[in-house]
Amino acid sequence: MKFALIMSRFNEQVTKGLERGARKALEEAGVAEKDIVAYYVPGAFEIPLVAAVVAERQAADAVICLGVVIRGETPHFEYISRAVSSGIMELNLRAHMPVLFGVLTTDTLEQADARSGQGKDNKGYEVANAAVEMVTLMKNLNSQP
Repeated sequence: MKFALIMSRFNEQVTKGLERGARKALEEAGVAEKDIVAYYVPGAFEIPLVAAVVAERQAADAVICLGVVIRGETPHFEYISRAVSSGIMELNLRAHMPVLFGVLTTDTLEQADARSGQGKDNKGYEVANAAVEMVTLMKNLNSQP
């Protein structure tokens, strides 16, 4: 199995934690380091574009999207959250491959930190486990007549 990690650099302390969690889950699933390719984008808004390019090139069996959008004082949070989630959802249907949503949408930095820390509550860890499960399921579905 090959995986692409698409990660936002914005709020890097959080996204690095999500990346560590995802890599740990993939390692535990037996995925070799050489089969994990990471792409870094400026912010969450750019994640769907790079995920689409990776999916269209079939450069991985699954794309894991990791980032964080933290609510502020303006409607920006709503626009970015909606755009990113819609873009990833549409890509799932269009690409016919797992594109997983690991973009935190939180009210505070503290909430984001709690979801990107050590342990199995790390959302990057959870999303990577889901990616492994989905790749296995898709391979089984594709092998059936």
